[in-house]
Amino acid sequence: MDADLTRRQLLRGGAAGVGLAVTAGLATPAAAAPLGEYDVVVVGSGAAGMTAALTAAKRGLSVVVLEKAPTFGGSAARSGAGIWIPNNPVLLAAGVPDTPAKAAQYLAAVVGPDVPAARQEAFLRNGPAMISFVMANSPLRFRFMEGYSDYYPELPGGLPNGRSIEPDQFDGKLLGAELANLNPPYLATPPGLVVFSADYKWLNLALVNAKGAAVAAECLARGTAAALAGQKPLTMGQSLAAGLRVGLQRAGVPVLLNTPLVDLNVENGAVTGVVTPNGLVRARRGVIVGSGGFEHNAAMRAQYQRQPIGTDWTVGAKENTGDGHRAGQRAGAALDLMDDAWWGPAIPTPGDPYFCLAERTLPGGLIVNQAGQRFVNEAAPYSDVVHTMYDKNPVAPDIPAWLIVDQNYRNRYLFRDIAPLLPFPDAWYAAGAVFKASTVQDLGAQIGVPPATLKSTVDRFNGFARSGVDTEFRRGASAYDHYYTDPAVTPNSCLAPLWAAPYYALRLVPGDLGTKGGMRTDARARVLRPDGSVIRGLYAAGNASAAVMGHSYAGAGSTIGPAMTFGYIAANDV
Repeated sequence: MDADLTRRQLLRGGAAGVGLAVTAGLATPAAAAPLGEYDVVVVGSGAAGMTAALTAAKRGLSVVVLEKAPTFGGSAARSGAGIWIPNNPVLLAAGVPDTPAKAAQYLAAVVGPDVPAARQEAFLRNGPAMISFVMANSPLRFRFMEGYSDYYPELPGGLPNGRSIEPDQFDGKLLGAELANLNPPYLATPPGLVVFSADYKWLNLALVNAKGAAVAAECLARGTAAALAGQKPLTMGQSLAAGLRVGLQRAGVPVLLNTPLVDLNVENGAVTGVVTPNGLVRARRGVIVGSGGFEHNAAMRAQYQRQPIGTDWTVGAKENTGDGHRAGQRAGAALDLMDDAWWGPAIPTPGDPYFCLAERTLPGGLIVNQAGQRFVNEAAPYSDVVHTMYDKNPVAPDIPAWLIVDQNYRNRYLFRDIAPLLPFPDAWYAAGAVFKASTVQDLGAQIGVPPATLKSTVDRFNGFARSGVDTEFRRGASAYDHYYTDPAVTPNSCLAPLWAAPYYALRLVPGDLGTKGGMRTDARARVLRPDGSVIRGLYAAGNASAAVMGHSYAGAGSTIGPAMTFGYIAANDV
C-alpha cells in the first residue's frame, strides 16, 4: 500500500473516530461503528453512478451515492451528452434502420479483439433497456441526433445517419435547491438560447447558411419560450445530470457531496464498504465504483501514458484523479487500457483548454507538424487524430501541431464561442495559443516551422481543395468527415483553399474528454483480478473501468452510453 495514503487514512480515520487496521495491504475496520449501512454504495455521481443508483433503488434496494466533489454530475454534466446506444427506443421511434445484427457487426469491426465478445454483447443487449428504464423512472427524455454519423460508417453495420441520441430540454427548477450543486458545463450556452448538441454544427454556419440561421433563430425561440414559462432550461450534460438527479430525489436516494473514496473496505476477500474521510459506509450487497478517470493525476498519466502529456489539456472534471483505480488495485483489481483516453486535439487556451470538433473539419483549414507538413486527415474522428499525433511524434514531431486557417475561414465560421469576423482574444495570443501573420511564410517563421515548406504544403492543399480530392489523406472520403462542414463549399465540403490574409496558426495538443483505462470487468460489470477471478462485492462502470470501446470510438456518445449501460448492468447484478 502507498505509505502516504496509509498515513492519510489513519489520520482521517482518527479524526473521525474510526481506527483503521491495515491487513494484507487492505484497509479494514477496527471496531468502528459505520457511518451508515446500505444494500448498495455507489461511488461517483456522474452518468454511470447515478444510473446505477437509480436502478438499484428501483429494485427496492437501499442506496447511497458518495461524491468527492462539492457538486454532482462529474464530467457528464460538463459534456455535450451524446449517448451511443444502438437499437434504443428513441432511435427506433425516429425510424432509424438499426438492427441487433447490424450493431453487433459494427461494434465488433470497430473494437476488434481488444474487448471480449461477451462484454460487447452485454452492452448492446442492455443499452436499449437502460434507456427505457431511465425514461420510465426519471423525467429525462431524449432526442435523435439525426445526421451525426457513426465514426466509421463505411464499416459493416455502420450508419451514415448515426445512432447517437442526446437529452431533451429539461427544466432545472425541478431540482429545487439542488440546482445550485450541479457541476457547471465545460462551455456555457449563450444567455437566452437553448442549444442542443445537434445544433452546434449549424450554429457554426449561421452567417453563411440558411439552415444555420434558422437553427440559431430556433435556439433563441426556445430560450424565449422557456423564460416566458418561468423555466430554467437545461440541455446537453446539464440536462442529463439534472434529470438523473431528480430521479434519485424521487427515489429517496441520498447523494453525499464532499465525500471522497479513501479506500475500499475488504473483509474475507469481499468488498463490503467504502472508507471515507468521515468513516466507513457499509455495503451489504456491493460497491459500484463510477468515480471517473485519472486525467487530473499527473503521476498516473506519466506512469501509464505516452509523453508529452499534461493534466492541463483535459476537459474532464477536475476531481478525476484515479481514486477508484487505485483503491481497486489495492483490492486486487486488474487494470486495462491505461495508456488510452477519449482523445481529441485541443487548443491550450487560458483557463480550460478548448477541445476542437468542428474547427479542424470546416473547409479552409489544415493541420501541420513541426516540419510544416500535413500528417493526418484533419476531419477524421478526433480520437484517431491524437493517436496519429502520438504515433508519429517520435520521428516527425507534431506535438504541438498547428491548425492553419485564413481570414476567409474566420469571416465565415464560428470558432468556439467567437463569432465570425470578431478577433481572437488577446489572451490567446499572450498564451501562445494563436499566431497571426500577413503571409504564410511569415506565419511559419512565427511558429518555428520552415516557412518555405509551410507555403508548399498550403499550395498543395489548395490544389486538393480546388479539385475536391485529397490524394494525401482522403479528407472527405468518409461520410463522417462531412458532418462539421459547409454544404455551400464544392466540390468537397471538407476542403476550401486558403487565400485571404491574414493567416492564423492555432496550437494543437493531445487533449481528452477523460481517460478510458480502468478496472477490468466482465459482462456483469464485476471487477476482475489479473487471473480472471471475480472480486466479490465490487463493480465498476464508466471511466473507472476499462472501456468496452477498447482503443477505438464507435460514435458520438461512446463514453456516456456504455457508462450508463454498465452502471445499469451492475445495479441489476449486485
